[in-house]
Amino acid sequence: MIRAFLFDLDGTLLDTETLWVRALRAWLLENGVPCTDAEAVALVYGHSWRDIYAEIVRRHPHLGIGEQAAGEATRPHFRRLRDRTDVRIPGSVALLRRLAATYPVAIVSGSPRADVADGIGLLGIGPLLRFYLGAEDYPRGKPDPSGFLLAAERLGEAPAGCVVFEDSAAGVRAAKAAGMRCVALARPDAHRQDLAGADLVLADLEAFDPHALRGTGRHHP
Repeated sequence: MIRAFLFDLDGTLLDTETLWVRALRAWLLENGVPCTDAEAVALVYGHSWRDIYAEIVRRHPHLGIGEQAAGEATRPHFRRLRDRTDVRIPGSVALLRRLAATYPVAIVSGSPRADVADGIGLLGIGPLLRFYLGAEDYPRGKPDPSGFLLAAERLGEAPAGCVVFEDSAAGVRAAKAAGMRCVALARPDAHRQDLAGADLVLADLEAFDPHALRGTGRHHP
């Protein structure tokens, strides 16, 4: 029986991952680190900020200014990009609002809490959430399941009763490793990822029907 729903943020509720790619690349370039678009995509997509920062420092030790300081340095680039466009993903937000009327709903993100809070404010969904988790709240980023397991614990629900909405391969792997069902968002214009491990793959989350998870097969758009 489905008891609760957990949403990823970037790429699932907000179309922001491409902006984070550009922001991170801009920060690296201004610090003298050559970085192609493809390299920035590989760094950002599906990874928590903690893991992104750790990989940057591994490659470029002189940028070891601290996880929080690096986030603060990257954030202005991101906000300048975000303020130029509407980054909300309407179908995903509509689904969250629909589900929150009946079920407990939370956000589990790999972004810093400050950015998660900023995104929640932009979406206007704060009152609908039981809570949100950011990178500082759990020890290891996706594909490790610790964030989702912590969310289930805080909700007082068994992992098997939770459904996760994700858009990345790492997020799908984390959800399944946590023992949860996973619905993956594969928007036609989004960066392609391997979502084969998801229980259900949809081009628009507004089309989600909980009854679709009762079967044993996987469904794709």
